[in-house]
Amino acid sequence: MMLLQDGCIAFLAAVGLTTVVWLVAGAIFHAGRPMIPGLLLVLPLRGEALAMESDVRELRRVQGQLSGAKIVLADCGLTPDARRLAQYLADRGKNAALVDGGEFQMN
Repeated sequence: MMLLQDGCIAFLAAVGLTTVVWLVAGAIFHAGRPMIPGLLLVLPLRGEALAMESDVRELRRVQGQLSGAKIVLADCGLTPDARRLAQYLADRGKNAALVDGGEFQMN
């Protein structure tokens, strides 16, 4: 019985020590996330853009993991109602903008 108790205590001590090391290492290595200046997350939009809100929500989630990233909603022929929604979504968030799709050129 004593062997079982010693084994349990050793197991719990090892798990606790591993947890402490994991938390300290995570705090050190994730404290300063690299900032990527000039990174653009471009979402081309056309027509009614029915999935625009969920796409923008996903881009905001990704933007939270990439410091310095900016969201660009590119109007590639939106309907007037969809353009108003895109403008609202761009105005609502930080580091987001609605631009004309013609401003982007493929190299």
